[in-house]
Parts: sequence; C-alpha cells; structure tokens
Amino acid sequence: MRIVLDTNVFVSAVFFGGVPGRILKAWRDGRLQLVLSVDILDEYQRVGQVLGSQYSGVDLKPFLRLLTVEAEIIEAPSLPTAVSADPDDDKFLACASAAGAPVIVSGDKHLLDQDGWRGIRVLRPRQFTDEFLSEK
Repeated sequence: MRIVLDTNVFVSAVFFGGVPGRILKAWRDGRLQLVLSVDILDEYQRVGQVLGSQYSGVDLKPFLRLLTVEAEIIEAPSLPTAVSADPDDDKFLACASAAGAPVIVSGDKHLLDQDGWRGIRVLRPRQFTDEFLSEK
C-alpha cells in the first residue's frame, strides 16, 4: 500500500517511536511504500533539524538518506486552489493525489478535516495501524 506521512507522524516515529514508529517499521520491513514530494522531504529535514537541536541523542540523517533511496519521491504540482484551512498542508494532499496514494497518515487537525477529499482517506496513526497493520 502506498501512503503519505505527514511531517508530525514521520518526525514522531523517528524521535519517539510509539504508534508512528510502527508505521515506519512496516515501511522498513517492506509492508508499505512511502510516497513523498521534494516539498515534503524539505519539510521533514527542516522540522528534524529543529528537533535534533533539542534531542541530541537522535539523528534524523540516516532516516532521510533511507527515504531518498527507498521511498517513492514524486513530482507533485501545487494544487490550483487552497484546500486545507492551513495551506501549508496542501502539499500532502497534492502528493497523495498525484501519486494515487489512498491514505495520508496525520495527526494534524487541518489535514484530518480533509478526509475523503478526492477519495483520499486521512487517518490518525492509531486508526491506520488498527486498520492496516494489525495482526489478523
């Protein structure tokens, strides 16, 4: 399954583990395909640098290098009109739409409000893991 991870989920996975960490582990184990755009990768790096200065024991660089090799990086044109109440979140919708990814995993209220836009589901990490990663 191809999915887009919001920055908060990716960074939480790397820095804190937990449920977001299970999603990243499923990707590393080949159970998921992460899809991202250059804009999303840039945001991951920017936010990671800020958190990295606060949490010196965690290094985001190996994860970012792995993303550039193993994730599917696509060209995602900007949306012609703003969709989300926070226009900065539109890059995730644009990426999922351009890639045909059926799910964005996010904890961001503005993105969660867009659940169902163009058939794209926006799920919280726990919803995603319960639905797609639970052992059945």
